Amino acid sequence: MLQKNVLEYLEHSAARFPDKTAFSDETETFSFSRMLACARSLGTALAGLTPRHNGPVAVLVDHSAANLTAFMGVLYSGNFYVPVDSQMPLPRMKAILDTLDPVALVYTAGTRETAQAVAGLCPLLLDTDGFACPADEALLCARRAKVLDIDPVYAIFTSGSTGAPKGIVICHRSVIDFVEWMADACGFTEHDIMGNQAPFYFDLSVKDIYLTLKCGATTHIIPKKDFLFPTLLMDFLDEKKVTALVWATSAFHLVANSGVLEKKVPTHLRTAILGGEALQAKQLNLWRRALPNVQYINLYGPTEVTVDCTWYPIQREFADTEMIPIGTACANKEVFLLGEDLQPVPPGQPGEICVRGMGLARGYFGQWDKTNAAFIQDPRNPHYPDLIYRTGDVAVMDEDGLLTFLTRRDGQIKHMGYRIELGEIETGLNSIPSIREVACLFDRERDRIHCVYTGEEDSKAVAKTARAILPRYMVPNIYHQLETMPRNPNGKIDRPRLAEEFLHGKN
Repeated sequence: MLQKNVLEYLEHSAARFPDKTAFSDETETFSFSRMLACARSLGTALAGLTPRHNGPVAVLVDHSAANLTAFMGVLYSGNFYVPVDSQMPLPRMKAILDTLDPVALVYTAGTRETAQAVAGLCPLLLDTDGFACPADEALLCARRAKVLDIDPVYAIFTSGSTGAPKGIVICHRSVIDFVEWMADACGFTEHDIMGNQAPFYFDLSVKDIYLTLKCGATTHIIPKKDFLFPTLLMDFLDEKKVTALVWATSAFHLVANSGVLEKKVPTHLRTAILGGEALQAKQLNLWRRALPNVQYINLYGPTEVTVDCTWYPIQREFADTEMIPIGTACANKEVFLLGEDLQPVPPGQPGEICVRGMGLARGYFGQWDKTNAAFIQDPRNPHYPDLIYRTGDVAVMDEDGLLTFLTRRDGQIKHMGYRIELGEIETGLNSIPSIREVACLFDRERDRIHCVYTGEEDSKAVAKTARAILPRYMVPNIYHQLETMPRNPNGKIDRPRLAEEFLHGKN
């Protein structure tokens, strides 16, 4: 029978493993049966608030297991959930809610104060009040019957620091398509125990959530403080017997740079799946030396293609100076490169990564101009409607069809007469043992490359090493040493903030 709703994952696992832990945090555990019961109750409460269906319901998230149960409750009401970071600045939150005009906002006891600050924008519902509502079977069935597999599961707002936030709308079929592939390709089963790192307003967490629900696995939410004290993190992973990490690359790099892997490792780990930023060989090699039997997989994809569109299981050794490929397309997705003229480029030639397939988002919520600019007719097909998504990322494909990410489209520069990818410079600089993290910026007005880095050596020493390992035209002109690298809410290096400080500021 055709699956058309992600709730079927929860229902099947609750039938198979009713008392097994689905999700847990520091204070609360939801078994599959408890999650199912609470979600149906919350769905009833939400459905009673409005006659609408397929409407957005904001969920104020604080990285708790209850947040995930609330997501499922929203789906039972016939609507779709929109995770909203409870720590984001209030003006941005209000801008998102203004864009959404949500059916309701679900909050936890710990986010009550923030919820009350936006109370006038939509109805509020405390999650525990919803969990206690008697489930109305007839109402739930009526709402469920209206939902098609092309209807939304969630909308996630991008974390860009400038301009209006964009809400990316993803449907049931896209999530099902991706999760079915990933569970099979990466070998997930009910025996897996995952350690969740990604915030729930970051689409990386979609993998933790739906792999757990599909497979009947268990996910433990890692306390945020453990990433400040990596020894505690290793203890947590061992105590919980974590077998799989589906982490942001930045967190993976952070642990490698901390030196903890030389002292302690998670002994049950079998799989580490990375995504969100370019994976650096130096940090990967630190993990591989400490845990040589773990399968490491590099994934790539923007939120607009339902989490990921390419994958690369790492099978060979990489020198610290090498770039790690992003691999080949995930099942039922085509990934190809187009030049500036929107025509295919030959192997070995850089081009913009474009994606087609079931994973494409429905578009940006309420923003038709941005949707139409990013989701365009496939220029290779003039015969019938056939949308592709332009990622804005630049990659190169080798003769075997293997893709390697180079940079953002705006990260390709012309310097000293040469066309250069900033990502290539960063890979070279990252191989310097004393550097922990690095980001390169380009000042087009002054034709200067800036290197911003964290590490032990001063800028003169770094510059000397850079001249020894990089071609002359790729060597940065200016170096900025920081104690810590600024990050956006998703944990990625905050490049707009760096540009504001070092390109547009007094520097």
